[in-house]
Amino acid sequence: MEPLEHVNNTELLLTLAGRPAAQVLMEQFGGLTNLAQASLDELQQVKGVGKSKAAAIKSAFLLAQRLTKEACPEAPLLDTPERVADLLREQNRLYTVENFQVVFLNTRRRLIGVQNISQGTLDTILTHPREVFSAAIARRAAALVLVHNHPSGDPTPSEADIKVTRDLVRAGQLLKIDVIDHIILGRRTEERPRDFVSLRELGYLSC
Repeated sequence: MEPLEHVNNTELLLTLAGRPAAQVLMEQFGGLTNLAQASLDELQQVKGVGKSKAAAIKSAFLLAQRLTKEACPEAPLLDTPERVADLLREQNRLYTVENFQVVFLNTRRRLIGVQNISQGTLDTILTHPREVFSAAIARRAAALVLVHNHPSGDPTPSEADIKVTRDLVRAGQLLKIDVIDHIILGRRTEERPRDFVSLRELGYLSC
């Protein structure tokens, strides 16, 4: 038998769902990201996928997500956009609407914690400085990184993203809490090998 690490996604999935159902699941959802986002009810609508198989599939994706967190060292250093993206990529891959998160850091740019601040629609999210900085003060954070996902997969910042970023940078300056970056997570494509953008790298953190 061929080693499991060498088989394709459909063949891995058939160990959980059986061959006919695995093929239909991959065809219907078009890939692992959409499959991971599917609810238990949506999975059970596929012929051959009952409650137990749907639960096994969801469990596999949740275990993969937790493995990513477990592999992350305690109080990781988050001093680059790549490190922040690596920390939150798998969690955000499952979101079907925009979620605005804040990564709280100490003076050495090491992780204190992550908090989901607000949730929006497919392409709109509302965030107030009060919600961001009350949480930062409660955690005694010296700095923070803003993070949100674009469910469309395209991490290009919108005008609203840029405005929110600049508003939060100004609020942080008043409170002496550095907003060091805003990371927008999307998905890789052949034309776009990096699945995120850094608004600091794009020059949008200057007020």
